[in-house]
Amino acid sequence: MASPRTITIVALSVALGLFFVFMGTIKLTPRLSKDAYSEMKRAYKSYVRALPLLKKMGINSILLRKSIGALEVACGIVMTLVPGRPKDVANFFLLLLVLAVLFFHQLVGDPLKRYAHALVFGILLTCRLLIARKPEDRSSEKKPLPGNADEQPSLYEKAPQGKVKVS
Repeated sequence: MASPRTITIVALSVALGLFFVFMGTIKLTPRLSKDAYSEMKRAYKSYVRALPLLKKMGINSILLRKSIGALEVACGIVMTLVPGRPKDVANFFLLLLVLAVLFFHQLVGDPLKRYAHALVFGILLTCRLLIARKPEDRSSEKKPLPGNADEQPSLYEKAPQGKVKVS
């Protein structure tokens, strides 16, 4: 049976991956929701206006929105379908994207309700990354003693020898 750690990682990976595929698709096309798509267009125009450095670099609102959307879709697909280390890399990129989006929201002065979802999903991405990068707990595995591999040591053999000093 799978460990609770593995179940948690898989559940978070699939849920987060599907969420970012959905959100990235909304940024790329109006087919899912015309209202959400036009809201994304408006928001990204305000982000570029608030950060003139982007315009100096030749990045307009369309390029910014489409590149972030494409990265969200790609990383979401990796989080959902690809096993192993690439999930952690996708998780890291999505966490960087969430931090950038939070920065943009703060820059334009959006109220908390406009970016609360980004905070929540940033926390979930952080939790998933921490759980995935934590080494497996090996304390439950039994290690054989060097002399006798078949016998288990008794409680008395494990106890420390000598006097205990109490002050």
